[in-house]
Order: sequence, then C-alpha cells, then structure tokens
Amino acid sequence: MVSMGRDALIPTRYRSLSSYLQARFGERVYKVSIDAGFTCPNRDGKKALGGCTFCNNEGFSPPTRVDTRDLTEQLRQGITFLRRRSHSRKFLAYFQAFTNTYAPIETLRKRYDVIRNFPEIVGLVIGTRPDCVPEETLDLIAEYARDYHVWVEYGLQSAHDRSLGLINRAHTVTDFTDAVTRTRRRSEQGLDLQICAHVILGLPRETREDMLETARYVASLPVDGIKIHLLHILRGTVMEQQYRIGKIRLLELDEYAELVCDFLELLPPEMVIQRLTGEAPEDYLVAPLWCIDKNKVLQVIRSALESRDTYQGRLFRH
Repeated sequence: MVSMGRDALIPTRYRSLSSYLQARFGERVYKVSIDAGFTCPNRDGKKALGGCTFCNNEGFSPPTRVDTRDLTEQLRQGITFLRRRSHSRKFLAYFQAFTNTYAPIETLRKRYDVIRNFPEIVGLVIGTRPDCVPEETLDLIAEYARDYHVWVEYGLQSAHDRSLGLINRAHTVTDFTDAVTRTRRRSEQGLDLQICAHVILGLPRETREDMLETARYVASLPVDGIKIHLLHILRGTVMEQQYRIGKIRLLELDEYAELVCDFLELLPPEMVIQRLTGEAPEDYLVAPLWCIDKNKVLQVIRSALESRDTYQGRLFRH
C-alpha cells in the first residue's frame, strides 16, 4: 500500500480490490455475477415506486440482460468462462442485481446455498440496501462468513438526505449508519465479514464540497471497501428525461478524475477501492460517452494521482 513517509517510495496510490484479493488468497480471484431473481422495495411499493431515478438495473447488472437461468447453471457458466479467459482457480459469487436480501430468510438461504456446490467459490458478495438487513438476515449472512470470505455491499450513493430524496432512494443516511453498525457488530466476532459502500459522484445539485463530505462520512465509519461510481445516464430512466431537458449537468472526464483524487485523499489508506468509475453497455448509455472507455478513464485518474503526487489516505484524519 502507500508509504506515508515524505521521502518513501509509493508503490501504489490506492488499495485496489485485485491487490487486496491477491494478498488475501495468494492468487487472482474473480467475481461471477449472478441474478438471483430478487426485486427491490423501492420498486414494488413497499418503500416507493419506480426505483431510483438513475436506475435501469439492466445497465448496471449484465446478468439481467439475459433470461434468468437456474442459479447453479449461472455459476457454472460464469466460472467456465472466467477460467478459460484468465485461468483463474478461485471465485467470488456476486449476488448483484437489485436487492439481494429482500426476501424471507428461507428463500435467502436456499439461493445463497448454491455456492456450497462449488468448491472453487471462496467468497460471497451480496449487493443490497441499508434498509433491507433485519437482524435475522444479518445472522444468516454471518453463518456464511464462517466458511467464506463475505462482503455485504450497501448502496449509500450520498451522505446527504436531500440528495437521496432527489434521486428517490427511499432510505436515509441514518439507515446506512445503522446497517454498518449492526453488520460490524458481527464481523467483530471473528467472522470474515466485510462491508462495502457504494457512492455516486456528480449527483444533481451536489457541489464538490458535498461530494467530499460523503468521503469524510464514509471514512468515519467502520467500512472496509468502497465503490466510487460516476453518475451516468441510462436509457429508460427518470434521469434520462431530466437530462434531455437540461436539468442535469454531467461531469467532464478531467473534472471527474480530479474529483476522484480529492475523494481518495480523504479515505483511510487501508480501505479497499473496489471501483473508481461507472460503466454501462453502449446500447443502454445516454451520456457521458467518455465513460465507455473504462481503461482510458482509469488511466486519466491514475495520471492525475501521479501529477499531483498524491495517494489514498493522504488527508485522512482519524
């Protein structure tokens, strides 16, 4: 990771997920994304209708772009594909599409248990909302953390309730704090249970300082990892309508890269950076078109870190 000394060499400027997993397992580990057929309380009327204004889940979760298959078959095909492409031997099962804790306990257990049929799966990743993890659900997840490397990914998006209201998240910042606190209580019992936060940079009406306040908020909590997403506009969303009538201004590439650098500086140096940008299939993306080339975006961010001679955690304060 980064050396904090003034004259020391800096081997890397942020702690990437790939390097973290390499150190954890001694080899490359890849995620296999699956669609377990869940929905979302922000869509079915329990919390709200219509979902988040930015959300077309097919644009965020590739498995939803095909017919949902048997979970065992999804994992088998995903593992086969990744093994042929990368010669990898270890995998994480990523329950990605929609809210993957939004079901009765026995339903969750049945769907999560599919990983037990695959000895090459060493970890379980569960994407969900901070208002969808009652105690019994966290107890269930903790059971898997006895045998697997487990990540629970909570969608925060912003540390400002006004922004969450604007994008129709239908949960609060307090919900996130509560979910993290209760999850951490279980990981402190010696279980291999990690917490990841999702945030979006460039939300409507947020200033640079608003976004950096989100970084400070996440940094103040016992969060192990973070996914930083670029706000991008997908077809078929409320945000597409807002964008087309000029209500949303999107970040330019250089502007976004500088903002990511600012954000990283405020995070703890040990936090795992799981993502630095957002991406979507070209047939779903409306704007900004520059985010199609993910490798270029990452290179611009890395170049900005180099030119500023900065790194993750440089301005972090306990």
